[in-house]
Amino acid sequence: MGSNNRTILIVIAIILVGLIFIGKLFMLQVVDPSYKFSAESNTQRKLTEFAARGLIYDRNKNLVVANQATYDIMIVPREVTPFDSTKFCNLLGIDKKHLDRLFANVEYNIQRRRISTFQPSLFFKQLSAEKHTILQEHLYKFPGFFTRRRTVRKYEYPNAAHILGYVTEVNDAMIERDSYYRAGDYAGISGIENTYEKELRGEKGARYILVDVHGREKGSLRGGRMDSAAIAGKDLTISIDIDLQAYGEKIMQNKTGAIVALEPSSGEILSMVSSPTYDPSLLIGRNRSENFPVLAHDTLSPLLNRATMSSYPPGSTFKVLMALMALEEDVLDPSQRYSCIGAYYAPGVRVSCRPHYNPVNLVSSIANSCNSHFCEIFRNVIDNPKYASPSEGLSKWREYLLSYGLGERPGSDLFNETSGFLPNSYYYDRIYNNVWGSLTVLSLGIGQGEVLTTPLQMANVAATIANRGYYYTPRIIKDIEGVTIPDKFNIRHYSNVDSAHYEPVIEGMEQSILGDFGSTARIAQIPGISVCGKTGTSQNPHGENHSVFIAFAPKEDPEIAIAVFVENAGSGSSVAAPIASLIIEQYLNSEIHYTRRWVEERMLNLNINEKIAESENRVEQE
Repeated sequence: MGSNNRTILIVIAIILVGLIFIGKLFMLQVVDPSYKFSAESNTQRKLTEFAARGLIYDRNKNLVVANQATYDIMIVPREVTPFDSTKFCNLLGIDKKHLDRLFANVEYNIQRRRISTFQPSLFFKQLSAEKHTILQEHLYKFPGFFTRRRTVRKYEYPNAAHILGYVTEVNDAMIERDSYYRAGDYAGISGIENTYEKELRGEKGARYILVDVHGREKGSLRGGRMDSAAIAGKDLTISIDIDLQAYGEKIMQNKTGAIVALEPSSGEILSMVSSPTYDPSLLIGRNRSENFPVLAHDTLSPLLNRATMSSYPPGSTFKVLMALMALEEDVLDPSQRYSCIGAYYAPGVRVSCRPHYNPVNLVSSIANSCNSHFCEIFRNVIDNPKYASPSEGLSKWREYLLSYGLGERPGSDLFNETSGFLPNSYYYDRIYNNVWGSLTVLSLGIGQGEVLTTPLQMANVAATIANRGYYYTPRIIKDIEGVTIPDKFNIRHYSNVDSAHYEPVIEGMEQSILGDFGSTARIAQIPGISVCGKTGTSQNPHGENHSVFIAFAPKEDPEIAIAVFVENAGSGSSVAAPIASLIIEQYLNSEIHYTRRWVEERMLNLNINEKIAESENRVEQE
């Protein structure tokens, strides 16, 4: 072969080798960037800077929810080398099985391509500040691991758990819905932590650092010019009076039920107690995984917010609404007297009534909670001659109730609301095959039968009466840092009853406390404060009746409206009325008058749950 041919072959070989090297470099640097990223991860690292969640204050500027530092341990799988696992476990406060599970989880996520072997991923979350300090001294012994600071909630009071809600790690569905979140992030799941999540969470930042071969920080990349600071979440001021909330929770200990207290002039919720409750601190940090199942399986359902999610028959508290709609319908003369002979009688019907002052007009019938009178009132509304049928009369009855916010979700900023239930004519058509009348559904007139309400709804009814015919949508939020409160909370909602009709009803509610014509709630009298209220006994087919009471005070220019439901506690006057009066007095006077300390002691010491448990045990033994 000639020298020219050999030269050509050598040149071709050199070109081919060069092309192979160029192709390989192209594959490494462009098509498969993992080597580049791996190299970069050995010298630099991007760390997410988590924003501190906004603080939460009560209406009196008491700090209710703050933040505290905690640390996540991050892992770069490719950088991990064999290490002393016993030492590592001791530093984290875990056992070898736990460590094995953590590594198995990393491997699983790598296989599912959820994480990369050359990028930092969460390994162990929420290490305490104390343990982090000790770990930092030894971290150089464990290549591939480093720590990342973040904050978790700190509750300054052991109260208001159902209002505040809790924060926990986001799931796949939340990540898919909102691009803000990444695996390992946290978000509000319930309560106002959920409702105002976007305001509270702030904006994440990023920090780029240089690291040595041991993963130790050696300074900022490019002098920090690439960094972006996290922006803290907005602070919230909520309408709750935390001291009143604590008092309400204390007085509801060993009882099951709810208290809702509103400011009528604004719709702001002053206190919302659901009992049993729990300390919100139980659902933060590493102990949450242990505490949540215990709370979730508790037979008394402490995680359930009974104030917004439990529905009860309103009992005789409903009579004030019947009176108002009857006055508006012009089928009730406030001054006319009716005789009660111990029960209401009609063909095939008998509704018993408690002994009371007789005869009664509207004011004294409310004060004495006369069933006979309100059965008559209900029939007059449903059978009003201007309506073609009881079906049409019931539709009008339902329309009035809807105007008070019953039968639908209140639309507040609380997490999870139940609408209660208001039956309509179609409901009864199905049950009674289109053959029914006012006598068939007579129990509705005294707040029984199929009608169901929530404590929040009935507190709103009390606020509407206090305002002589209008209410604001109930709310927990009072102020958001730099943000205007949603407009819906500033709109007045008027009932379908003219304001002129409220005075005799309010007088009847006042007399139910004062007792000038007999009464059902004298125990709710407060020295120096004119209280207007109405008792109720909510029928319970599964045991003792529920005790119910609604009220507002003072009579003129009301500052508080309230509803109290206590399950299995009997009549409204026995438990709900004294509890409501204590909440009112505590809010308006900041203390309980010495003449009423016996009422306070009795309510504080009353253990209804224990009595129920004893009764159930006796039944099981029999």
